[in-house]
Amino acid sequence: MAFTQTTQNHSSFSSEALFAVHDQLLSAMDWSFLGEFLKGMVKPLAATVLVLLAVALSFLQKLGMESEMVYSIIRAFVQLSVIGFVLQFIFTQHNVAWILLAYLFMVTVAGYTAGQRAKHVPRGKLVAGVSILAGTSLTMFFLVVLRVFPFTPRYIIPVAGMMVGNSMTVTGVTMKRLRDDIRTQINLVETALALGATPRQATVQQVKRALVISLSPVVDNTKTVGLISLPGAMTGLIMGGASPLEAIQLQIIVMNFMIGACTVSSVLSTYLCWPGFFTKAYQLQTKVFVPP
Repeated sequence: MAFTQTTQNHSSFSSEALFAVHDQLLSAMDWSFLGEFLKGMVKPLAATVLVLLAVALSFLQKLGMESEMVYSIIRAFVQLSVIGFVLQFIFTQHNVAWILLAYLFMVTVAGYTAGQRAKHVPRGKLVAGVSILAGTSLTMFFLVVLRVFPFTPRYIIPVAGMMVGNSMTVTGVTMKRLRDDIRTQINLVETALALGATPRQATVQQVKRALVISLSPVVDNTKTVGLISLPGAMTGLIMGGASPLEAIQLQIIVMNFMIGACTVSSVLSTYLCWPGFFTKAYQLQTKVFVPP
């Protein structure tokens, strides 16, 4: 009888202890950031008025893009909200693994997106991913070695995002343009191959055209930087309290690295495309160039 009463008392004590620990954990957790986040989303939600204007114009012009506009803005809202909480967590960590994990995630998504743009290129997603990884990792290595920014998630991840994003756009355009140009001029390429030219020699003009078209926007943005718009890195530094002169110095470094990353990724993608474009006997893979 005494044993049963003791067991009941112990069970009651355990339950009370668990509830006490639970209450302490809830009180220890700081939920103020959630309230600040919801309060800060009032203005972004108000800005969707312009999206409604764009949807209305699309409807009036019969563009058929209304649903895509609404889907894209909802997706952007969800993605940015989630990534905001993720970065809030990562920025408080001091482990290099989080930086590498975030960087590899960005490269994976960028490779998939660029591969989708060039979906008729064999193994396009893999080619794009490897090209983006090679180009951005090289420039990020020099960025860390030169100690341009502190090696912390708060600085490295945003800069890596800019490098990966631009390399993604350039690589996708290069691959798509190269495949389309070879398909358009397939007779010229096959004639060059028949005369003994290597795949590189037979497609040298198509490769040049694809590289020039894909890299021209990056070069143009570099030539007009500061005259038409202030780049994101420079704007962020100025808004963060840095002096304009210091922000300019860092922006020049970022722009130089960005051109390097885009060029390496773009050129490498042309080399990696060839195994899918040609056979081992230096003949075109006809099925790759069949009109969609």
